[in-house]
Amino acid sequence: MMASIVAARRGAKVLLAERNDRPGVKLSITGKGRCNLLNNCTLDEFILPPVRKDGGGDPRFFKSALASFTPQDTMGFFEGLGVKLVTERGRRVFPESGKASDIVNALVRELDRLKVERRRERVANLPEGKVIICTGGLSYPKTGSTCDGYTFAKQAGHTILKPTPSLIPLESPDAFCAELSGLSLRNVTLSLRSPDGKTVFFEGPGEMLFTHFGISGPMVLSASAHWLEGYSALIDLKPGLTEPMLDARILRDFQKYSGKNILNALVDLLHKSMIPVILLQAGIPGATKVASVTREQRAALLQTLKAFSVRLSGTRPIEEAVVTRGGVSLKEVNPKTMESKLREGLFFAGEVLDLDGYTGGYNLQIAWSTGAAAGRGCTA
Repeated sequence: MMASIVAARRGAKVLLAERNDRPGVKLSITGKGRCNLLNNCTLDEFILPPVRKDGGGDPRFFKSALASFTPQDTMGFFEGLGVKLVTERGRRVFPESGKASDIVNALVRELDRLKVERRRERVANLPEGKVIICTGGLSYPKTGSTCDGYTFAKQAGHTILKPTPSLIPLESPDAFCAELSGLSLRNVTLSLRSPDGKTVFFEGPGEMLFTHFGISGPMVLSASAHWLEGYSALIDLKPGLTEPMLDARILRDFQKYSGKNILNALVDLLHKSMIPVILLQAGIPGATKVASVTREQRAALLQTLKAFSVRLSGTRPIEEAVVTRGGVSLKEVNPKTMESKLREGLFFAGEVLDLDGYTGGYNLQIAWSTGAAAGRGCTA
């Protein structure tokens, strides 16, 4: 829709082929139906995941398109269509009404005003002439995102880097995840650790939760953009306290509950259901009397609280992903115009490209900016 509007505003005659019975189906469910349509950040603050080990997803590709259609340009665009916006925590921007349908309807009204022809049609083969492929990835296939765009790109000779899920919950073989299912952690930090001990992702303080299959929540979704086989998660349960401060806190609690066992001496520090899991990972029997806790055991407890470990075995199925990682190779696309380097007149925009971001409105900004670039590029 963005590509069509930009092209039509520049005088092009546009046909928008949509396989669904209505446009913007996936847009309608973003932000839990509220539509987190962008992140109100500066260009310097707009951060994408680094280049992957397979060489894909180079964030430098997006710099030109973002500079040409910034988050502030996006806000001005929608405000110009009559949508009042509000910026919330984390610079997340939503329609003031809290309704994603207001964003979709504003785009549709502008398409109609510009007399863009909209046709419900699933295109079978790549058409001749100037074409913009905006077919999405493989996430949320019920919204119409299937492999059509990859098929078209392959017809033109393009390389498709393997589509994998991103912004998705992570699975764990640790039984305690299921035991803690539903427990939400607030004001914690989360990091991903590679098999060689390097920290490849860090975020927080923020929120996450345990599920029957592993871990989920906002920070976990962002971490999934970096996940590779062999990685594990570390949670700092008390990031607001340095190790000496936390040790002093533990000693105060031990003094307060000096006549109890350790299982009952941590109730002021941790959620009740979390205590047995922490003690197990620290190697301290729950029946240990507080007065009998050794310095080494207290150090192990402290280390566990500051670096609680969760093994990771994979992601949930791609159908559950917010976005797709992988897609049309960025090396084969002009970053300024989104035009194919292999076929003149062919353009790409949005999730079909091997370009994905973190949660918080960044992925929709990729859609707006690349869509605008493609709309300009095809009418240059």
